[in-house]
Amino acid sequence: MESKVEKNQRSLFGKIVKYTFIGFNILMLVWFIGGMASASKSIENATTEAEQAGATIGTGLGAMFIIFIWITGAIILGIMTLLTRAKRK
Repeated sequence: MESKVEKNQRSLFGKIVKYTFIGFNILMLVWFIGGMASASKSIENATTEAEQAGATIGTGLGAMFIIFIWITGAIILGIMTLLTRAKRK
């Protein structure tokens, strides 16, 4: 007895959503790493304690902002990716 295995594929819209999800996560990772590298330079170049404290607080706020956008986008695009996956037959 032979059993056929059918591999269901996503629609064009489903593929677009999937690759948008992957691209978004890569973009956010690059943005986060770049932002933290840039912020660490400004913390190192601070001359006074107040300037260093301000740069540290600003870096923390920036990191939280990026992470918030990342999580929000990942949830929305992740749900769309799940909803557009190929149906099992």
